[in-house]
Amino acid sequence: MKKLFSTGLVVVISLLMLVIYTSDASSPGKKYTTDSTETADPLLTWNEGQAKSSIISYVESISDPKNKNFIEPEDRIATFDNDGTLWSEKPFYFQLYFTLYTLDTLVKEKPELLKDELIKAAVDRDFKTLAKHGEHGLVKLALITHGNSTDEEFAEGVKRWLSETEHPTKNRKYNELIFQPMLELMDYLRNNDFKVFIVSGGGRDFMREFACETYGVPQYMTIGSSIKVKYNEETKKIQRLPEMEFIDDKAGKPAGIYKYIGKKPVFVAGNSDGDLQMMQYAQTNEKGYFNLLIHHTDSIREWAYDKESHVGKLDKALIEAGKNNWTVVDMEKDWKTVFPE
Repeated sequence: MKKLFSTGLVVVISLLMLVIYTSDASSPGKKYTTDSTETADPLLTWNEGQAKSSIISYVESISDPKNKNFIEPEDRIATFDNDGTLWSEKPFYFQLYFTLYTLDTLVKEKPELLKDELIKAAVDRDFKTLAKHGEHGLVKLALITHGNSTDEEFAEGVKRWLSETEHPTKNRKYNELIFQPMLELMDYLRNNDFKVFIVSGGGRDFMREFACETYGVPQYMTIGSSIKVKYNEETKKIQRLPEMEFIDDKAGKPAGIYKYIGKKPVFVAGNSDGDLQMMQYAQTNEKGYFNLLIHHTDSIREWAYDKESHVGKLDKALIEAGKNNWTVVDMEKDWKTVFPE
């Protein structure tokens, strides 16, 4: 695995962040959630501490009509990042695994594609050569594997990847590497009349194939990076095009929230500098806000990383959290468990 963290791969992953940031019937994530109506403790797998108490205190205050901080239900908008916030993201973003998997399948159908140095390098996992192709190469790979298909074909590809593959080191399905404490948090918010959205740099259509069953977030409440599509009048299908439309990362997140939701969030959860602008946007909400930052500190149960990481870098957002009194979750200390058991 040491080769995965070579300089070439660091460059590749950094570039991929500009381009692209599950529903397996045998292990649907929603079965792991804890309905807070069935227990006096809505956050069972959270250890007692500042993070847990601040969340509960906030939700109780904005839900009480007699409290000065009360927020009407229609304005209780919560936005969650996905990679590193709802599921893991190491050694690199899970959507890259899907991209490589899809490319492998594509090459089996069209072996002539291997004449292309870029595609051959990706299939061979030759990250040094991939890095040489720079951003243009990564854009090309993303569009080759995510475009040139119908919406139904793409959806089937995601489902097949989820059912056939496992994480290389955790030996679990990718949609099992979700955070149990965050599932409870989303349920807790929904039970208190929040509308819970995913706002992620990950591909919108990629996440739509597992977000509802895994997190309880409907497709229409899942916002992410996207490629262009068009309606084919002959086939009566949506055709995915090999062209980027929108990157839902960093400054793109507030833009996506404005475009697709139309209201500022009052609750935001993220884990990296890619979520900073979304949190800053929430700060301008005159109705108040709550920013929750997940700090990956658990090298035993998950991974420990922050400002030096090539994936999910957490530096500026952590500084801002300290300045603005945002709630920071220390994964090692604040969570009794990480993944569903």
